[in-house]
Amino acid sequence: MSVVAISPRQHPSGRTSRSRLVRRRANPTLTITVDLAAAATSPRLNRLLELLGELAASGEGRLSRDAADHPPITADPSVIRILTGPRSVQQGDRVVPLTRIEYDLLLFMAERPRRVFTRLQLLNQVWGYDHAVARTVDVHVRRLRAKLGVDTPLLTTVHGVGYRLADEARVSVER
Repeated sequence: MSVVAISPRQHPSGRTSRSRLVRRRANPTLTITVDLAAAATSPRLNRLLELLGELAASGEGRLSRDAADHPPITADPSVIRILTGPRSVQQGDRVVPLTRIEYDLLLFMAERPRRVFTRLQLLNQVWGYDHAVARTVDVHVRRLRAKLGVDTPLLTTVHGVGYRLADEARVSVER
C-alpha cells in the first residue's frame, strides 16, 4: 500500500505567462493506492474500502478501482446501512435516495428496535410536532417500504397501535 499526499501549490503571480498556464490546486490531494492481492481481503481492508467509498459518495472525494485486476466489492443487498455522517442510506451497493423525513423516520426506528410507536409519537419525535394528520405517517412508511423494497419486511404494522422495526430487518446504523 502506498500513500501520496500533495499539498496545494502556491505560485507568485508573476510566474504565469501567455505560453504556459499554471494550474493551481484548490484543495490538498491525497492519493491512496492499495494493492489487492488475489487472495481474499481482510475484514479491516474491506472496512477501509467501504469508508473510502462513503467518503466518495458524500462528494468529498473520488474513488476509482482498476476493475480489470480486481472484481468490485459487492455488499449484501438485504442489509440496509444508515450512514449518519453523510445522512445517506445504502442497500447493498446502491445508495437509496430518501427525503429528510424518510431518513429521519428510518433512523429513529432503527435506533429503537423491538419498540412499537403510535402515529402521534412518531409525529412528535420525528416530525417535531403533533398537530398534523396522523395518517401522514402512513404515507411516509409506505414510500419508505417502496423505496427499499426488501424481501423481508422492514417496518411492520402493529394493527390498532402503530409501527415498529421488524425483527427480521437487517439494519445497521454507522456513525
